[in-house]
Amino acid sequence: MRLYTLKREQIIKRPRAEVFRFFEQPENLERITPRSVGFEILTPRPISMQTGTVLDYTIRLLGIPVRWTTVITVHEPPNRFADVALKGPYSFWHHTHTFEELGNDTLMIDEVRYALPFGFLGRMVRALWVRRQLKHIFDYRADVIRELLESDIAGSSGAKPSRQTE
Repeated sequence: MRLYTLKREQIIKRPRAEVFRFFEQPENLERITPRSVGFEILTPRPISMQTGTVLDYTIRLLGIPVRWTTVITVHEPPNRFADVALKGPYSFWHHTHTFEELGNDTLMIDEVRYALPFGFLGRMVRALWVRRQLKHIFDYRADVIRELLESDIAGSSGAKPSRQTE
């Protein structure tokens, strides 16, 4: 199994506790995910984020609904939380969300480690589609996060651009 890593960093001009509260509300994931992904939370609400919380949702891959189940494996407010896929389109998915205080701002770091099924075919699909799709999703998220969390300071310096490594 070939493991890939996607890492994004974004400075958000909001205090860490406030940013963490936004991200620990699973409903906000719907707000920061492109509509084209067809993301829908199936878990009954309200959802209490804590270690052991299981989240069920669907996404659309090439128009086909795919069920995805994750579990929160780490929940350390306001520093970090992590989710691991129990079921979904990836053979391995581990997403760590880290929040570092920068004065009155927050450095948010997303690190996703993932693997695709089907060996060589999975590597081809990643090269041709998955890598680009993940970049699109995280670019969209960065823009929406900036808009939602910094809307009252629009027109000022705003958030610094996010950085991605893979």
